[in-house]
Amino acid sequence: MPYRPRGILKVRMMSRAVTPIAIAGLLSLGGCMQARIEASRELPTRITGEEGVVVLAKPQLEGAGTEDGFMDCVGDHLAGGKGGLRVHGNDAFVDAMFPWFEPGTAPSRPEAVAALLAHPGVSERVAASGVRYVVWLDGATRRTDGGGSIACGAAPGAAGCIGFGWWEKESDYEATIWDLREAKSAGSVGTNVTGTSAIIGAVIPIPFIARVQGTACDRLADQLHRFFVGEDITATNATPTEGVR
Repeated sequence: MPYRPRGILKVRMMSRAVTPIAIAGLLSLGGCMQARIEASRELPTRITGEEGVVVLAKPQLEGAGTEDGFMDCVGDHLAGGKGGLRVHGNDAFVDAMFPWFEPGTAPSRPEAVAALLAHPGVSERVAASGVRYVVWLDGATRRTDGGGSIACGAAPGAAGCIGFGWWEKESDYEATIWDLREAKSAGSVGTNVTGTSAIIGAVIPIPFIARVQGTACDRLADQLHRFFVGEDITATNATPTEGVR
């Protein structure tokens, strides 16, 4: 009589049948990613040691804005390592500039910065902060697809899982850079990363995780750093598939 584990907990990721051929194909993709970078420059930029950068979420008329964790990740990467930039805390900057950079009152276009700086005391506050460039971040990480199922169970002297599940995520972000001194847009950098993760139930669940959002942060921050120090920026349609990170 075949073994039937008791206490089965079955998790269905989607009501989609996954054939053996599909499983084999997805296993080859599990934990892999594809990334695309787009960049454009409108003004020359070569930031000095006395000038700073602040990373803010682009104001949204509706829906959720860019995640705080992603903004912190980009800011930490810009400030860290050799050649790190001066990155002003976003909450501290918004508080110091209150109410001019609150979501409901922030300038909607760089040309409006000139009028903003004409308000009494505003230019002095900007100068005191040391911030020259504002990076407006827009985007999110979303689950776009998935399928399969995993069943786990336990019985006296035995326990385990069987099955296969997979899911795909996409991280799509764009950074628009404003030069506060020139009151103009200096350019933009965007990244799109897609990745397929998988989990195999072979007694012990074995995960293959695609670090989609982390890779998007790394790519975007690297391009922003190159942008600010005046190096060439790249724009590519695709990069080779990467392994688990």
